[in-house]
Amino acid sequence: MTQRLTDVLEEIGRQAAGASRELAQATTAQKNEALLAIARRIQQETPAILAANEADVRAGAESGLNSAMLDRARLDSKRIQSIANSVRDVVQLPDPIGSVIAEWTRPNGLRISKKRVPIGVIGIIYESRPNVTTDAASLCLKTGNAVILRGGSEAIRSNTVLAEAVSHGCSETGLPETSVQIVPSTDRAAVTLMAQLDRYIHLIIPRGGRALIEAVTASARMPVIKHYDGICALYVDPAADLQMAEQIVVNAKCQRPSACNSIETMLVHESVAHQFLPQCAAALWERGVEIRGDSMTQQILGSRVVPATEQDWRTEYLDLILAVRMVRSLDEAIDHIDAHGSHHSDAIVTEDSAAAQKFLNGVDSAAVFWNASPRFNDGGEFGFGAEIGISTDRLHARGPMGLEELTSYKYLVEGDGQVRE
Repeated sequence: MTQRLTDVLEEIGRQAAGASRELAQATTAQKNEALLAIARRIQQETPAILAANEADVRAGAESGLNSAMLDRARLDSKRIQSIANSVRDVVQLPDPIGSVIAEWTRPNGLRISKKRVPIGVIGIIYESRPNVTTDAASLCLKTGNAVILRGGSEAIRSNTVLAEAVSHGCSETGLPETSVQIVPSTDRAAVTLMAQLDRYIHLIIPRGGRALIEAVTASARMPVIKHYDGICALYVDPAADLQMAEQIVVNAKCQRPSACNSIETMLVHESVAHQFLPQCAAALWERGVEIRGDSMTQQILGSRVVPATEQDWRTEYLDLILAVRMVRSLDEAIDHIDAHGSHHSDAIVTEDSAAAQKFLNGVDSAAVFWNASPRFNDGGEFGFGAEIGISTDRLHARGPMGLEELTSYKYLVEGDGQVRE
């Protein structure tokens, strides 16, 4: 089985490499035409996509998938329309390929320019959500990259039909149908084999749980862009507008608790804790949130609070659970985030601009917010259009990954016969 899968992936990689060379030469108009054709094809294939998705959801339920995972995998006509619209939205985004980042002339007359180019072949390994198939495909196509997709077993049938729609849209408009390919296996060996396909794949992006990301990172022979956890914190400063703070906390925890940019920890300065906590806790409890608090939080809110353990400060719940801790200073809040957070999305609520600037500069996360919900750490909310994911790495991309993050650059040097002495 492994040898056969190795041969399949080798062929997929070879075809992707060939497609990437053609895509690198495609014009913006050609790429946009293909994206529009893909969106049309997705809509035309709605019955087939729904049938495939129904089989996925049924199989998932039979295998014991929880309700959250089933919801992520489930499609309906409205969600398919949204998927098609997301592909069309990418058409409206500026094409970064070919743009000149910088240019200059050296004293010897050499003219140097730094130009954006595709990365080449991108591998994306993901779980659950079928929309990742088309989000990844559309962003990679717009940036002239070929892409190899390996989805999870939860949505293999849906992903396959969606990927076929993408391939047909490409071939209809003259782009290689192998520009977007899906690994036709849910065998876990495919993850390791794909991560070792550095002969063809230039960058790999895992999207899913920590176990998947660790497996990819441990095996990869090419650069990996990722985030392990979304352990996000919000700090309520003594100078906070407490009504604003409550609204932001409720949104950041409850609007979509399963998202990686929802908060898992709330830090409250002890000077405002007695005034702020009872009202905020009531709003959270009203929405079904379980509060796990330190000793001071328990004293203020009473026996309804679950005593927090050390593990609670470093847990990504992805659920209606919030860990709450009192701090004595802004520095203590920053230290807590540095020690227990995941460098993803963290926020401060304050009317003190000096405190805000200290927090913004002192918290080493991909996105840091002042008087706003960290739920905004998202490619669409940042104006990037669809995103390929959120990175907590420092190289080469950090935060929401839009089109520019799927590019590299090269130097073009023009001379008049110069030679180096």
